[in-house]
Amino acid sequence: MHRTKTLSILLLASVLSVAPAVAQEAGPLTDLQKGQTEAPAPSKRQPFSRQQIQLSFAPLVAQTAPAVVNVYATQKPKSRSPFMDDPFFQEFFGRQMTPRASNSLGSGVLVDPAGWIVTNYHVVKDADEIKVATSDGREFTSKVMLQDESLDLAVLKIEGDKPFPAIKTGDSEALEVGDLVLAIGNPFGVGQTTTSGIVSALARTHVGVGDFGFFIQTDAAINPGNSGGALINMDGALVGINTAIYSRSGGSIGIGFAIPSNIVRAVASAAMKGQDYFERPFVGATFEPVTSQVAEALGMDRPYGALVVDITADGPAAKAGIQPGDVILKMNGEPIQHVDALGYRLATQNIGSEAKLDVLSRNKEREVAVTLVRAPDGGGDREIAIRGKNPFSGTKIASLSPRLAQKLNMPDSLKGVTVTEVAEGSPAAEIGFQPRDIIREVNGREITSADMLNKIASSDTSRWRFTIQRGNRLLTQTLRF
Repeated sequence: MHRTKTLSILLLASVLSVAPAVAQEAGPLTDLQKGQTEAPAPSKRQPFSRQQIQLSFAPLVAQTAPAVVNVYATQKPKSRSPFMDDPFFQEFFGRQMTPRASNSLGSGVLVDPAGWIVTNYHVVKDADEIKVATSDGREFTSKVMLQDESLDLAVLKIEGDKPFPAIKTGDSEALEVGDLVLAIGNPFGVGQTTTSGIVSALARTHVGVGDFGFFIQTDAAINPGNSGGALINMDGALVGINTAIYSRSGGSIGIGFAIPSNIVRAVASAAMKGQDYFERPFVGATFEPVTSQVAEALGMDRPYGALVVDITADGPAAKAGIQPGDVILKMNGEPIQHVDALGYRLATQNIGSEAKLDVLSRNKEREVAVTLVRAPDGGGDREIAIRGKNPFSGTKIASLSPRLAQKLNMPDSLKGVTVTEVAEGSPAAEIGFQPRDIIREVNGREITSADMLNKIASSDTSRWRFTIQRGNRLLTQTLRF
């Protein structure tokens, strides 16, 4: 009897404790509740078993980490030009410090069991010797098979007596903001490191790394020695090559950037096919970002897309009816938010393929099909070696064409005569000429072809005045030789 009474009291108390809430729910809405919908039940829950508590990335790391290697590059000191003590030459070519040996440390990723490795260009730039150490402690001498400064990518090759562990390459286009990723590096002297995070943003531009402007942003810590390492998704596939740290000090502050795997795959494939440079499809047009002023003038609601500023006669874009002043809005259905996004998407297409472009032209949108072709070679890109008593002696020069410009990592719209090679210890090297210098004028004459410069260089004169273009700068110098 006493037990039955106790149960009745407990049941009554339970009902009374729920009743006020039920009454309030059934009554009129308060001001705070008006206009609000009921929030969905939270999907989060606490771990319900020991196995759940012990979940770990360790199996994924064990699967992929053996394919991440250390890359150690050394560069021998170059001889110093005696002309560099001349203040006029210091002003012209810049003050150069006493040369000394330099080392570069980074990581790399084995993308093929035959020993093909992808790393950053800046890790192996100008290296005389490159060593690769695998995670099991073996060391190999590697050879640079392809490098692209604008993409900050390089492809190396090592030889072994058995297949190497390699990471499969995933589809970076399938990434979404919020996806879990791992950043794996193998910096020399520290050992292999792994950090985890999420994809913070996609298609990041203008982060100050080379000319490439289409990065995956992640909050997985990327430290200096991890440059060239792997960004891995939860399927164990490579979705990016870690390349940059966004901080003033150079240390990780929680923002890192990676080159998408789709462009990495294209570059690695070119190297495996025997190409010594990454050949991009040629569209025959020059593009610039759409500014706020341009967007307003064109009646656009916001600035986005790629503005066409120049068209190559008889090029693919011209044949498709694209004109200067048009804006590329989409490519193959994907929005083009910035000119860098168009460059990225074009670079991932095969030569000979067709690209569908949504174009804003004369206030109307239309779709055009552009056949992507190989960049024209301008008649063979013939190199001429300059000899004799002149400032250019020891250089190889060539008339620029779109294909040669691609090979030299220069904009394919550039024209003129460029230096392709400078012999060490030559007069031109001592003066300070560099590959990719464009020679614009010599002794008052505009240089329009390599043959013309070769003829002028062989003339009998001791006084020389020349103007070169280096990047976006024009430099003029007068000297006796």
